[in-house]
Amino acid sequence: MPGGLAVLGLQPGEKVRWRTAAGARWRTGHVTHRERDGSVAVTDSGGSARSLAVERLEVVCAGPRGGTGWEPLCDRASRTEQLRLL
Repeated sequence: MPGGLAVLGLQPGEKVRWRTAAGARWRTGHVTHRERDGSVAVTDSGGSARSLAVERLEVVCAGPRGGTGWEPLCDRASRTEQLRLL
């Protein structure tokens, strides 16, 4: 897929998290690549591969005081897309 992960502001190996259902515990994994349908391929901590929609993922980010936090991937992707337009 042209642009692949860079369009979303991601790099292979970047840490992400997701929930299987509302209220479920967070699961973590690492990004591997972008699928043809636009989803993101992730490998979880047990080594299982899965493809998840962009809307379901959160990525590690720096918080306002320099600590580690999480942000929705959609937010990062929209910021990355806007910067690319300039």
